[in-house]
Amino acid sequence: MSLDYSAVPKMPDGRTAAEHIESVATTSRAVRVPMGNGGTMMWRVWGEGSGKPILLLFHGGSGSWIHWIRNVQPLAQHYTIYAADLPGLGDSDSPDNVRDIWSVTHCVKHAVDALIPRDRDFAITGFSFGGMVAGHLSTLLDERLRRIVFVGAGGLKATRKPTEKLHKLLPSMPPQTLADEARRNLELLMLHDPKNVDGVAIYMQILNTTRARTRSRDMGIAGALSIVLPQVKTPFTGIWGEFDSTTYPYIQERIDLFRALQPDFEMNLIPGAGHWVSYEAAEAFNTRLLEVLGR
Repeated sequence: MSLDYSAVPKMPDGRTAAEHIESVATTSRAVRVPMGNGGTMMWRVWGEGSGKPILLLFHGGSGSWIHWIRNVQPLAQHYTIYAADLPGLGDSDSPDNVRDIWSVTHCVKHAVDALIPRDRDFAITGFSFGGMVAGHLSTLLDERLRRIVFVGAGGLKATRKPTEKLHKLLPSMPPQTLADEARRNLELLMLHDPKNVDGVAIYMQILNTTRARTRSRDMGIAGALSIVLPQVKTPFTGIWGEFDSTTYPYIQERIDLFRALQPDFEMNLIPGAGHWVSYEAAEAFNTRLLEVLGR
């Protein structure tokens, strides 16, 4: 059954969310690379051949490269951007085991080796589930990986305030119900201010969650990042939204956890933003990320 997006609000200029997303996608090159299990992993590349430093972007759980839609073009002014669709999510094929973080990670490692020239170093910015993947991947890479920026990273064994359960989005839902439930989930998890839930966010939420196969939430509940962090030798930095629903008001607990492993760890809080800080406070996020990577 196909999805009906007719109740998703349009852009202020009258375009649909899908048209806006496509307009950004067409400024990139889409490339599929093998990920070692017979499947392929989708990447979108901005600034290819520019000679600029390389930055890999790993999106959040049940997501795709669209999590970075407000970031890829501004960041591409300074970096060659490789925005992944992680295995089992977006347009990428599935890992062998959709419930195992290492199954996902080994697929990403194979794809990165096929995609990034061996003589180039790079950094990774990982949002939520993407932070989990970045942490695990770093243990399999050499010194080419020079920094990880964790953005609202999941998989940490730390205190989290109870919240209402998200509702499953189903293609069989009437269009308005589908849009309303997507909005509710975004308000609960992703964005702090309900006024910031727009048509692009709603469209993204419907599209990505209804096609997600990798069970990123299960990996997060298991504390996957906390388990692997002691093995991570790559320098890492944090960027979090002030009101991240997965963290607030327990941010200091995360800072202490990171600093116990890397004493010079720096946490950057973006005021007024929620979990999906790179979207809700895109300008502030882009500025801060460039500062962090430039140090």
